[in-house]
Amino acid sequence: MPLGWRPHGARGDGIVTGPASGQNAGRMAAPLKLEFVTSAPSLTHLPSSAGEVALIGRSNVGKSSLLNALAGRKQLAETSKTPGRTQLLNCYRLAGDHALIDCPGYGYAKASKVARANWNAMVEQYLLEREQLVRVLVLVDGEVGPTKLDVAMLDWLRYHDLMFTVIATKHDKVKAAKRDRRKRDFADGCDLAKGDIVWVSAVTGVNIDHLRDLVHRWLTEAD
Repeated sequence: MPLGWRPHGARGDGIVTGPASGQNAGRMAAPLKLEFVTSAPSLTHLPSSAGEVALIGRSNVGKSSLLNALAGRKQLAETSKTPGRTQLLNCYRLAGDHALIDCPGYGYAKASKVARANWNAMVEQYLLEREQLVRVLVLVDGEVGPTKLDVAMLDWLRYHDLMFTVIATKHDKVKAAKRDRRKRDFADGCDLAKGDIVWVSAVTGVNIDHLRDLVHRWLTEAD
């Protein structure tokens, strides 16, 4: 499962969002009106909602920074250079009785085996049993590229037929001259088409508007 699980099924058989072309085109999307609600130790402690989008990725991939960028706020989610700070299911309420759920990061080697096992069970239960979950955003470090753990996570989501979209973070960290090649290699590493990856930067704001629109669309379609 998501923190040390073994991949199941073949790559490339999952369901992903449509092309991410035309990003940042047209009108500017308003910041998401997110408000922190609770940090839940299990699925049963989460409040009810009309629909949810979950964020998951390796420790220190930039989940908190992305949440802050989506909300247009600097301190909605606590950011840290220390991996493994998110250890619960952090629930952020969005207008319309929807929510974004920030899941614990995987791949934090310094955590104890017991802690990793607990995070495993918590996240797996949430992803598999939460009826309100409509989309999983898998954040992958754009500077580093997809790791074995990231690929295993994608395989696991495909195996369980969960709807997901890969978000490549830290677009600003990739040198302009290398971006085309990096985007091709990145997509190949995820076994996805280049246009299926949403590249973002919480620092420069690249494609943050586009991702806001996607979140609204996914949650609206769930109503």
